[in-house]
Amino acid sequence: MRAAGRFTVTAFVPTELVPEPAVTTGTPVGVATIEKTFEGEVTGRSSTLFTAAYDQASGTGTYVAMESFEGALNGRAGTFNFAHSATTSGSDRTAEFFVVVPTSGTGELSGITGAGGLAIDEDGTHRIWFDYDLG
Repeated sequence: MRAAGRFTVTAFVPTELVPEPAVTTGTPVGVATIEKTFEGEVTGRSSTLFTAAYDQASGTGTYVAMESFEGALNGRAGTFNFAHSATTSGSDRTAEFFVVVPTSGTGELSGITGAGGLAIDEDGTHRIWFDYDLG
């Protein structure tokens, strides 16, 4: 099955978490929490732990995120986790990874497995889709 929707970032909060011992690299690493709301075939909200090595000046970097979703896919309600990452050179997304965490589903989304993806349209619209099974 496929569920697609749009999302809005409602909060992006950098944290002061710094790994010890610190290692200085050419691209700084940061950690943040993110909140999102979803609409379309994907409705609900999520809470995300977000880590990135990102150079603001060039727009180049890589992120890794673990997201906890609460809402519905195609009208089936529940919760689950999904992980995603990508690399950007400023105008593209490469090395993308997106997976639903096995055994994380609850409610009508219990047993969910699958993958998906994220895209940002030229007008700034954020899109998400899940290709999933409810085994």
